Amino acid sequence: RSQQVSRSQADYAPHFFDNGPSSGNGNMALFSLSEDTPAGTQIYVLNGTDPENDPVRFGMAFEKGSKEFFKVEPKSGNVTLVEELDREKQDEIEVLVSITDGRNKVEEKVRVFVTDANDERPEFQNLPFVVDVPEDAEPGSSIYRVSAVDRDIGSGGSVTYYLQVNPMNKFAIDGHSGVLRIKAGEALDYETTRTFFVTVAAKDGGGKYNGRYQVMTSSATVTINVMDTQDTPPTFIGTPYFGYVYEVSVPGSEIFTVYAKDGDQTNPNPIYYSIVSGNDDVFSINSTSGCVTLLTYPVNLKKELFELRIKASELGEGGELMDSAVTTLAIRVEDLNNHPPTFYGENGPQSKFELTMYEHPTEGEILRGLKITVNDSDQGANAKFNLRLVGPSRVLRVVPQTVLNEAQVTVIVENSAAIDYEKHQFLTFKLLAVEIDTLERFSATADIIIHLLDTNDNTPKFSSDFYIARIPENSPGGSNVVAVTATDPDSGLWGEVKYSIHGSGADLFIIHSTSGIIYTQPWATLDAELRSKYNFYVKAEDIEGKYSLAEVFVTVLDLNDHPPEFHENFVEKTMVIGAPVKIEAIDEDAEEPNNVIEYSIMKADPDNIFDINGDTGEIKLKPYIKSMDIVQNITKQKECTWSLVVQARDRGSPSFSTTTVVKIDITEATQLKGPMAAFLMQSRDNPLKALGVVAGIIGTMVVVTVLISTAMFMRNTKSNRIVPARRVIRRRPKDRRPWTFNMPFKRWGNPSDKFLIEDPSGNGDNMNENNNVRRPPPPPPCAPSALLPPPTKPKPGEWQREVPTISGAVASKTAKKSCRKKESEVSSALVSELKMRLEQKMMESNQGYY
Repeated sequence: RSQQVSRSQADYAPHFFDNGPSSGNGNMALFSLSEDTPAGTQIYVLNGTDPENDPVRFGMAFEKGSKEFFKVEPKSGNVTLVEELDREKQDEIEVLVSITDGRNKVEEKVRVFVTDANDERPEFQNLPFVVDVPEDAEPGSSIYRVSAVDRDIGSGGSVTYYLQVNPMNKFAIDGHSGVLRIKAGEALDYETTRTFFVTVAAKDGGGKYNGRYQVMTSSATVTINVMDTQDTPPTFIGTPYFGYVYEVSVPGSEIFTVYAKDGDQTNPNPIYYSIVSGNDDVFSINSTSGCVTLLTYPVNLKKELFELRIKASELGEGGELMDSAVTTLAIRVEDLNNHPPTFYGENGPQSKFELTMYEHPTEGEILRGLKITVNDSDQGANAKFNLRLVGPSRVLRVVPQTVLNEAQVTVIVENSAAIDYEKHQFLTFKLLAVEIDTLERFSATADIIIHLLDTNDNTPKFSSDFYIARIPENSPGGSNVVAVTATDPDSGLWGEVKYSIHGSGADLFIIHSTSGIIYTQPWATLDAELRSKYNFYVKAEDIEGKYSLAEVFVTVLDLNDHPPEFHENFVEKTMVIGAPVKIEAIDEDAEEPNNVIEYSIMKADPDNIFDINGDTGEIKLKPYIKSMDIVQNITKQKECTWSLVVQARDRGSPSFSTTTVVKIDITEATQLKGPMAAFLMQSRDNPLKALGVVAGIIGTMVVVTVLISTAMFMRNTKSNRIVPARRVIRRRPKDRRPWTFNMPFKRWGNPSDKFLIEDPSGNGDNMNENNNVRRPPPPPPCAPSALLPPPTKPKPGEWQREVPTISGAVASKTAKKSCRKKESEVSSALVSELKMRLEQKMMESNQGYY
């Protein structure tokens, strides 16, 4: 526990670095920024640390209602200017910077000074410039003083005056004071020229703006009227005149001093001032100095603006009044800021306004049900304020945004989609009025509550774009398939959904219009063997016809409702020892395991002779039965034909089965030996396979023969080329041995061989050594002792080798039992069976094609 206390005591607050006014890194104390800095510029980096070295984050805040000129990135402390600056409007910015380590937060209020840039032109005061000059005015005399003010400071705020070059110009101006004079040596003549137009330019001292140096100028025209010297009345100087009365003024306060002079410059008379009209007994004027003073308190003033007509008369030597001139002094009563803005309804001040309207009004529509007036009883700048609408962003906007004294408040729809009854049944906003240019920043608020009415603006929507259902076949009519659901968020009748079903796959189905449950038609029968897949569309529709669609996929599940069936109840098969025979049953069920069949032997006579492959239906003899001798020893029957009962059972639940009687005739393939005979035996049930293999062998032999013939032709062509210097003589060989053929399947000494081919010469080298050309053999010197019988017609699929001469004897061995009588016919029987099955396959293919 003491460790926890020490840790909590050691948790110090973070603090800013204070790097001085010229640094861009710290807490922004004494930081200054030029007013021409572009928005988006990184201007400063808030920097600080935590004594425990915890990571710190930075923040920045401004006073409520003030413009936020900066923003800070919390982690890095980078400060970015986000609003344009104008020193002439605001020369310093108060900002609250903060640093926190997640537990402790330190805030400091700093002032950022906005420095000047030369972005203001000199502005002439008291325009227009009109000067009356008597024609006898002395050369070099001052006739007028122009004044221009540049709101910049420093050199950019200094003003220098000059006149534009004009050859007829009779005037000059003092560059610093702006005093306009008649040039030395120049004289005015009323009869010659009565009016001069002089263009005065005011140039500032120059300065930087946006990184470059610039000088800004303004110009104005001074109208100089040449006055006649005879009987000239007095003239007011510096007109027009403006004065101000403030709420803090007291009786006797000086308001303004007018000044007039005699038009006769050579011998001016004294001026006598008086108020002609507009006084209302609240102002007085000193007849000698022209000073106007207040006679009462400002609260007693009945008007905001007084216009005093003041008369200046020449006073003669005897005190009589002579020529005179009249001017106007405008006196404005300046207000103090002592009234906040106030909202008014139809019956007086009001702070809550309510309106009922339909959702999704047209964008740009005015909410005419809101009748709001705002008023500030102060005057001038004290009665200038901003209007803002606080609430859901960019939904409504208020017009006007700036008000002077009083305005009718207009609320306009800006985002129709956000005014949604399904999201909010009512919307609440605050209308805020805040004074702009006053120190007090008086403000007022009013609540605006908008109650929404629903419209049918939504379409029913399914809970899924598609639905997957499974139903067993043979289900009774009216069975439940699947339930679809669609919702419409609208209220009342608009939110009620009606369902319907559509599509070619919907013939066997029906849907409940309100619950969305899909059933099979009362008369419908589903059979997976006929059709197992259905798809169709369901439609959800509201009362006004707005709808959406979803797709339904129905799978009919297979049931085990078909037993296996053999092609026929009695099957005859011929089995060659060593090769199986195959039976096949068909189950018309659509899916596994209902259509998967297992075969078994139910009864055999004699027993323990045959095995069956439970998956393929292949029946074969037990492995120990390898010859007909063993078969003859098992039974006393003279014929090798047996019957057995085979059962085919499917794997469905419940399981169905059927049986057939298979009659098997057993024989032995002893006529042929070697790979070709074994292949024919294995392919007797697939004659197309045997035919394809034989065709491949024949094609290979044809290709080899063509290649050999081509090679020999090229060789002979080259050998028979005629060359003059060479002669080729071919001699006939002296001795040529007759051709002999050794059977590839000859096995000496094997008692099971049925054919034996012997070479009486004992020499197996009777083949021509030249494999490229096969020449016919010469007639033998004598006939052999025994000749082969004439060759029979070649069997389909057999490869016939061309043998020029065969010498040998064929010896057959006698069979020991009666069953061997058929052995000499096995080879021809196999070929006949292959041919028959091949013709059957071709007929079936043709029937399927047509």
